[in-house]
Amino acid sequence: MDQGTGGTARASPGAVVQRRATRLLAAALVSASAVLLFGLRLPLPGYAVLAAALLVAFLVDRALFRDLLLIAVGLVIISTISVEADISYPNMALMGIVLSAAVAVPYLLSRRFFGDRQVWFPIRTGQRWTTLERWYLVGVLLLGYLILPSYFIRSGAYLNWPAINAPDELGRLFVGVGFVGIWDELFFICTVFALFRRHFSFWTANLLQMVVFVSFLWELGYRSWGPLLTIPFALLQGYTFSITKSLTYVVCVHLLFDLAVFLVLVHAHNRDWLAIFPY
Repeated sequence: MDQGTGGTARASPGAVVQRRATRLLAAALVSASAVLLFGLRLPLPGYAVLAAALLVAFLVDRALFRDLLLIAVGLVIISTISVEADISYPNMALMGIVLSAAVAVPYLLSRRFFGDRQVWFPIRTGQRWTTLERWYLVGVLLLGYLILPSYFIRSGAYLNWPAINAPDELGRLFVGVGFVGIWDELFFICTVFALFRRHFSFWTANLLQMVVFVSFLWELGYRSWGPLLTIPFALLQGYTFSITKSLTYVVCVHLLFDLAVFLVLVHAHNRDWLAIFPY
């Protein structure tokens, strides 16, 4: 895509290249701010980088500025809380409210203030899933079963999630994992990726959203060598959404993977439970 607003047709080739590089810099700074805000937990530098990104975008491309502003609003809302795994009732309520606002506020600003429909949530597309897409769902669950026990248990990453013993804790973990999985697709794919995609090529937009996605997952608890899993997962989700145009499908993919996450976490904290894993 790599669209701009006005004037580039009469600009010199050098000016066009410089403009494109500056626009990419602004978007990259937005993604970099997520690393600071979530990956490194450095809010002030994160906000400073985010402000610099918006300033650069405002100076070079007002349409890009508007879309980066929507992403920035969501990032700032998320940054007001810690998203580390905590399944206590008060924290789950707080996290639910804040994460929901991080999706709802950019969406409402886009629709009501800017009169735009770039942020949308295609639940019913009217298209049947192909045989390959159905088998992909099976493959996702199988890969989760094969890969996740090694990651969580060998790396000790399961300790980033609270121990689960009581029935209500199992229920809260299940609900929490599922909620965050659905929210990931609403925010990172249908909002962040969609807004980046309007201005940049597919792979550029996908890489930009991946940085934001993986930074959030790092704070959530996917640490150690977790990015070796979360980076390809984020890229695949962006690719899958671009092919299917279906929120329902990417959510199903995510929830199947998260089902494996839930089962492995339960097993990791209670090794005599769910003895179906190799570790």
